[in-house]
Amino acid sequence: IIYKHHNTVKFLLGITPQGTVSFISRGWGGRASDKHITENSVFFKYDTAGDLVLADRGFDIQSSVGTVCGELKIPAFTKGKKPAAPLDVKTTRKVANVRIHVERVIGSVRQKYTILNGALPLDVLMTKDADNIPTVDMYNRVCCALVNLCESVVDFD
Repeated sequence: IIYKHHNTVKFLLGITPQGTVSFISRGWGGRASDKHITENSVFFKYDTAGDLVLADRGFDIQSSVGTVCGELKIPAFTKGKKPAAPLDVKTTRKVANVRIHVERVIGSVRQKYTILNGALPLDVLMTKDADNIPTVDMYNRVCCALVNLCESVVDFD
């Protein structure tokens, strides 16, 4: 995707309930769909039976999560529908409250390490180290590791 006259890079991050980054995909071009990135990264290699995966609305990865016997939770679609049952409302609120922490962790990575926000030279996308890892992927890994060393965004009180 060209955003404000620059190409973009997407990463898939896995976040633990404690608010730490536990999975970082390789970088993908901005036009890659979230579903494509999820299914073509090694994310499900680390998923085990009974794991809970939270995703945005429209993130259709139910079949992929099912292959590892995991559980997918997506906030309920409410627009144009009848009011939900009280149990559905309670479940949706719980998912939304946890998803807030995911957004806060991602926001923390982007705010603290602005190198990921600005325009990057093309060689950062193309240059690879001895392990064939692009420089931009290494930038992202280091930024996420540094965020993991900071105080958690999840309040345990």
